Amino acid sequence: MNHERGMSCAPLAGVNGSLQEQGGLTAEPLTADGRLPCVVTPTVDRRLDEYFEAARYYANTLLPSCGGLLFRGLPVRSVHDFESFVSAFTTSLVSYEFGSTPRSQVQRHVYTSTEYPPHQHIPLHNEQAYTREWPMKIWFYCGHAPVEGGYTPIADSREVYRCIPARIRERFAEKQIMYVRNYGNGLDVPWQKVFNTQDPAVVEQFCRDNNIHYEWKEDGELRTRQVAQAVATHPRTGERVWFNQAHLFHVSNLDPAVREALLAVVSEEDLPRNACYGDGSPIEADLLDEIRDVYRSLAVQFAWQQGDVMMLDNMLAAHGRTPFTGRRQILVAMAEPRGAQGPC
Repeated sequence: MNHERGMSCAPLAGVNGSLQEQGGLTAEPLTADGRLPCVVTPTVDRRLDEYFEAARYYANTLLPSCGGLLFRGLPVRSVHDFESFVSAFTTSLVSYEFGSTPRSQVQRHVYTSTEYPPHQHIPLHNEQAYTREWPMKIWFYCGHAPVEGGYTPIADSREVYRCIPARIRERFAEKQIMYVRNYGNGLDVPWQKVFNTQDPAVVEQFCRDNNIHYEWKEDGELRTRQVAQAVATHPRTGERVWFNQAHLFHVSNLDPAVREALLAVVSEEDLPRNACYGDGSPIEADLLDEIRDVYRSLAVQFAWQQGDVMMLDNMLAAHGRTPFTGRRQILVAMAEPRGAQGPC
């Protein structure tokens, strides 16, 4: 396995060595320093459903501390197997509502990972941290590993929070983040796909229910603004986590050539997406660069193997994607929706 690890912060205390076998499975850290994820592998050859109880045991025992589990070597050979495996952990699988990137539904609650061109890098982030309701769990399944690259790097959101300078943490936590989105116009995902409807009234009701400001522009397209948390507290562990996508939405995340080309045809207000402080004031790009540096320093990555399933606590672990060559099929399922409970 290839991995990169940060040197700026001490790793969390994790699993030390392999654990006692449970139901034909055993677990050990991916890296010698105990960083996430823990790798769960079979010790005996069984049917997939015969591993479910042990897999749940490791999820309950390890996920709150390590944040992520990589199930490797199990007989997960199809989309059906993946959905069956995920369903063994939860009955609350969710659909991809109010998404920010293009995905396709593969089977009921199974989706493709973000359908960006292979050469593009997707920064580390927590799923749907740009809104005030998000899935607590997310799973990734490798149906086909790419020839080269295509990693799904991950980082511990507690470490990210601790490693971001206090002056930045405090500023973001106090001011929160406003996400501005302009849908469609050939520049971003159309609102019809984001909201899974053709009916503007349904969109408006969703926005009202979720405290999202909306406006229909003169060209008939939609703009939304929503203020969401920069920092959150995990409901089970009580730990503070860095939980926003300001560094991803902000215009400074665009490649300079792409940014210049976009701003040549639309105003900054009409960019497909952007982020500012919750009061509408601009976020300093140099602060976001410091945040990006923290993510890079803490990223752990490994080469996918066909049949791998990675389970993340979406508040404890951020994920991303590196560029790749060759065919890559990584599928995603999400579960356990949670809304922000008061001030974060």
